[in-house]
Amino acid sequence: MMLKKGWVLCTIVAFAAGFFAFRKINHNPVPATQQQKLLTAVGQLLEDEHYSPKPLDDAFSKQIFKKYLDELDGDKTLFILSDINSLKKYETTIDEEIKGTSDIQFTPAVNAIYNKRVPEVVALYKDILAKPFDFTVDETLQPDAEKQNYAATEAERKERWRKRLKYLTLERYIDLIEQREKSKVDSIKNQTDVQLEAEARAKVLKGTDRMYERIRVKLTEDERFNMFVNVITNLMDPHTDYFAPVEKRQFDEMMSGRFYGIGAQLQEQDGTIKIISLIPGGPAWKSGELMVNDIIVKVGQGGKEEMVDITGFDVSDAVKLIRGNKGTEVKLSVKKSDGTSKTIALQRDEIVQDETFARSVVVKNGDKKIGFISLPDFYADFERPDGARCSQDVAKEIMKLKDEKVDGIVMDLRFNGGGSLYEVIQMVGLFIKNGPVVQVKDREGKIVVMDDKDASVLYDGPLAVMVNETSASASEIFAAAIQDYKRGVIIGSTSTYGKGTVQRNVPLGKPLDFFSGRTELGAVKLTFQKFYRVNGGSTQLKGVQSDIVLPDPYDYVKIREKDNPSALPWDEIKKANADLFTGYADIIKQENAKIKTNTALALIKENTDWLAKNVDAPVNLKLDKYKEQQKKLRTTVNQNTSLAKLATEMQMDVLKPDYDKFYNNLDKQKGERYKAWLKALKTDLYIDEAVKIVTDLGTQQNPLVKAN
Repeated sequence: MMLKKGWVLCTIVAFAAGFFAFRKINHNPVPATQQQKLLTAVGQLLEDEHYSPKPLDDAFSKQIFKKYLDELDGDKTLFILSDINSLKKYETTIDEEIKGTSDIQFTPAVNAIYNKRVPEVVALYKDILAKPFDFTVDETLQPDAEKQNYAATEAERKERWRKRLKYLTLERYIDLIEQREKSKVDSIKNQTDVQLEAEARAKVLKGTDRMYERIRVKLTEDERFNMFVNVITNLMDPHTDYFAPVEKRQFDEMMSGRFYGIGAQLQEQDGTIKIISLIPGGPAWKSGELMVNDIIVKVGQGGKEEMVDITGFDVSDAVKLIRGNKGTEVKLSVKKSDGTSKTIALQRDEIVQDETFARSVVVKNGDKKIGFISLPDFYADFERPDGARCSQDVAKEIMKLKDEKVDGIVMDLRFNGGGSLYEVIQMVGLFIKNGPVVQVKDREGKIVVMDDKDASVLYDGPLAVMVNETSASASEIFAAAIQDYKRGVIIGSTSTYGKGTVQRNVPLGKPLDFFSGRTELGAVKLTFQKFYRVNGGSTQLKGVQSDIVLPDPYDYVKIREKDNPSALPWDEIKKANADLFTGYADIIKQENAKIKTNTALALIKENTDWLAKNVDAPVNLKLDKYKEQQKKLRTTVNQNTSLAKLATEMQMDVLKPDYDKFYNNLDKQKGERYKAWLKALKTDLYIDEAVKIVTDLGTQQNPLVKAN
């Protein structure tokens, strides 16, 4: 059984919202219960306030029906087909329950079946794991549940469980074999294959027991109803979420920056602990080895202690293992999106603020000097008059680079998930004269054009913006404006993330207390506006498509907005009036032709295409064939990692103010962090390509001309 929940990138800007005033219902509602009250309130809010609400009709009801059952049983090992068929009578009545014209019947009916099936599958997996598995049998497991229907019979469900448990045992069995081969301890070296297989099954049993015990204790009928409500909100769009009163408090804590030891946000999903975002400056982010969607399988402490399998753990329990004293080591065994496994050692640390700030260096390319600015986040401290603002910091970095007489600038927004809308507008204004930066439209069709009002231009030389598939929200607004003005070129993956919507928190019901902001029914993070570019196109769904595409090792991973079926569509409005640059059309064409002749990038593209086809392929459960599959995956991924690093380091010069700050500072840890950051830059293939492109941009004059 799988419990699924979508992940969300950072919203662009936080909005304050008053309590939702419920409109009068124009029908005769059934007697209100707390659940009915919540359901009706959410339904009304979505209809009245969501940017683009889907009609609460039979078609939407069918989507809720399927999605909720997927949430409860994502791998289709709990319910059988007759269960689903018995629930079909509710498939087109859920919309009536939301409107309050019908009693709530669907979730109670699901609960009755769910409460019956859970004890059955507990007995089922215990029985299967009581017997050894034969890893010499040639058989496969289909990992993608969307490609199969619910089991037609209980026997078919049992067979599905057997293969799933065999796969989990096989993974642990191979781990144990590798430990035996590396160990110098006789008691481990002398273990037989039979003993290791039994130990692997015991580990799977322990993890599965833990997961179902947590389900029994925590996934109450009330919690399942909250999941049901969140399914409804998520089907409006991926960024509209429901938070029950307790969850709302946890969400607020998360957004306030309480990240646990390694600088990663974690979420329980499918009975596993998944990384949903990395915090710039944190140990996980700095390692360069962890990615969004990586699954943490085991957690170990420094030294030789055995790592703990956290399958079935709640996030809070997993966090207890990951947390620790500053400077101590934590080891994470992770399963990557490509199916490979890896163990990564990290030093626990606090989130260091200085590492999230803008930084710059000078890169030498022959006789040319190119400025490189790294911006991990569109940060803004509005609480203090002298608080850090990314637009001001980027301006300072530009001034330092101009003092060095650089021939061009590269702005790196890779892995930048967004931040302050105000700061984006100010930052675009550093590169253009006054004019529109982004357009915002509400559900009523009202359009507000948000302008840079400062006619001065801080930097007017060659400019490139680096992006990838995780550049989102504010990053996309910046890249889109630079592209629309033809002010510079966008370099990177085929497109950015594609989040072009704005959210605000709307509390539901009466306040529970004055200070916490919690209300009796929780809150909805509601999509209520949409962003549009200067050219009139939305950043939603399509994101910003790069002018010069550099094949990306992670381009095949399905993490973008367009990969979510409930994402709002792309559309366009009237373009804003703006004075555009002549652009770099000829050079863009030339550079794309050059990229095709780059052997390293061509091989990365070839490998990425192969991974896209094979990452979700059926898994062979025969030991030697499984190991061969894993070897091919691992070899391909490792080759991409190697190709993305230069054999010879680029020449990078630290600016004098930064040298004094990081090399002559008494804070040695700050200096070490800076040196580690610089070292990683020097072998980055993509920075090297961007520097070469900006050098070529310098061969063209780019005067400002009036737009047609």
